[in-house]
Amino acid sequence: MSRKVAGDGEAARLERLWSGDFGVAYADRNRVLNERRGLFWDRLLAEHPITSVLEIGCGQGANLKPIAQHLDPSDVWGIDLGEVALGRARVNAPGTNLVRAQARALPFRDRFVDLTLTCGVLIHQPEETLGAVIDELVRCSARFVLWIEYYAPVTEEVPYHGAPGSLFRRDYGRIFASRHPELRVVESGYHDREVDFDRARWQLLERPSSTSGGG
Repeated sequence: MSRKVAGDGEAARLERLWSGDFGVAYADRNRVLNERRGLFWDRLLAEHPITSVLEIGCGQGANLKPIAQHLDPSDVWGIDLGEVALGRARVNAPGTNLVRAQARALPFRDRFVDLTLTCGVLIHQPEETLGAVIDELVRCSARFVLWIEYYAPVTEEVPYHGAPGSLFRRDYGRIFASRHPELRVVESGYHDREVDFDRARWQLLERPSSTSGGG
């Protein structure tokens, strides 16, 4: 399927930032995985018919590791821009499929997996390509889309390690509902830093058609 790749300005600048020393520094700060995330994935994967997963911006595998403990690792996929992060993800989540790719132009077919997800990735997307990344998430999902991101009622930039324009809190629920009104909210809530993830809002969304894809 031929798709137009959105944005070569601010998005390209941020992709260069994350694929370089800035991204390595982030990986080093978060090298120790938060094992408490497993509690969230234990429940979610037990309660919903999910057999294949693609995470956009998988980092060092903090989500892929617990996911692959429930699913066949060969059905678990992750993409990231950072080679250092991907290298560590291969160690943390052995047997999973890890690809270096842009979030705004995923190298996968339509409805590729049962669940696509982001965790702290949409917050790093500039306005010019946020819609394209969301569209790619939806395009590659056969059934479910999960986002876990920092919330604000109106879009606000947050200072982030001296890199301007690199972190935005937004009302992602409203943005998804506006851009993809066909998606139904199955679950939603807030995470707690002391329990599993950083303080973030999340939603599990479902397509109106439940035809499974699989990877």
